[in-house]
Amino acid sequence: MKQIYLLLTLSLIIGIGALLSTRFIEPPLGEGDSAIHIFNWGEYIDPDLLDQFTEETGIRVVYETFDSNEAMLVKINQGGTSYDLAIPSEYMVEKMQERDMLIEIDHEQLPNLEHIGEQFLGLDFDPENKYSVPYFWGTVGVLFHPDKTDLDFTEWDMLWDESLRNEILLVDSAREVMGFSLNSMGESLNETDPDKLDAAFQKLVELAPNIRGVVGDEIMQMMINNESIAAVIWSGSARDVMWENEELDYVVPEGGSNLWFDTFVIPETANNIDGAHQFINFMLDPENAAQNADYVGYSTPNDAGLLLLDESEQEDTRFYPTDAQQETLEVYKNLGLENLGIYNELFLKFKMNLE
Repeated sequence: MKQIYLLLTLSLIIGIGALLSTRFIEPPLGEGDSAIHIFNWGEYIDPDLLDQFTEETGIRVVYETFDSNEAMLVKINQGGTSYDLAIPSEYMVEKMQERDMLIEIDHEQLPNLEHIGEQFLGLDFDPENKYSVPYFWGTVGVLFHPDKTDLDFTEWDMLWDESLRNEILLVDSAREVMGFSLNSMGESLNETDPDKLDAAFQKLVELAPNIRGVVGDEIMQMMINNESIAAVIWSGSARDVMWENEELDYVVPEGGSNLWFDTFVIPETANNIDGAHQFINFMLDPENAAQNADYVGYSTPNDAGLLLLDESEQEDTRFYPTDAQQETLEVYKNLGLENLGIYNELFLKFKMNLE
């Protein structure tokens, strides 16, 4: 019974979080208006492009934001709003497919799909890209202050160095934290063996003296303010921080890490399927993709758009790793509710060890 109450409470919290994290850019529709409803991560699109799309097509954009894949899933499941587009991560695409929550995408309506690099298509979570189109991609690595440490973080084990006591920030995410611990042991970040997961947890407990905090979006401002020497963080967030604090550097340790993708999908409750395809195709236009990448700071999968960015950005292997570097990276798999529950439980136990 306690477990039932816990699950109900957790669902309520997630649901409330989803509601609180949304915001409307456009007012409610009037009679005769043509619009699309888009559900995206916060600060994850150049708003000028939304206006430009409306100018070019006459279709207004009603835009809401979420702060986690799970919050997005809950909100879409709740109904009420018929979202025409959402932007989940790869493992959530797989989960939404399994629940029959997505409409197949008509590639004939996406002539600009030809600009997406082949290496970003046909991935395991959607082998034929029936349900998803790449939006942004990136890695998980270490953002650090080279002037305050002799460590270069080319290996995950360097996080355990005694010189970093109370100097590391972690993103508040079970897959990322458990993942780098597994990678530091030479294991897959999609590991499901209970013994190996417990070993990764025990290694995190050993890391506890070095942890200043496990935090959310505030991790970026804390690094801008030089409040810690190092942070485990997503590549796009790292780049945003480095624009504000040029003293910092970012590296993906050689022992492996996460290669993640966020994608366009059309929920099965969509009302304006044609408008959704028009918006995807608009965002795949190389000039629009380049403008968006420049604004957001994350890596674009649009090869033609990439060529429009500054040459220094194109050649920055910290954010556009080489093919050889990408071979050491793994995409998250949907591990199922039971295994994800184990990850979350061990991560929670780790955080409790910090108190």
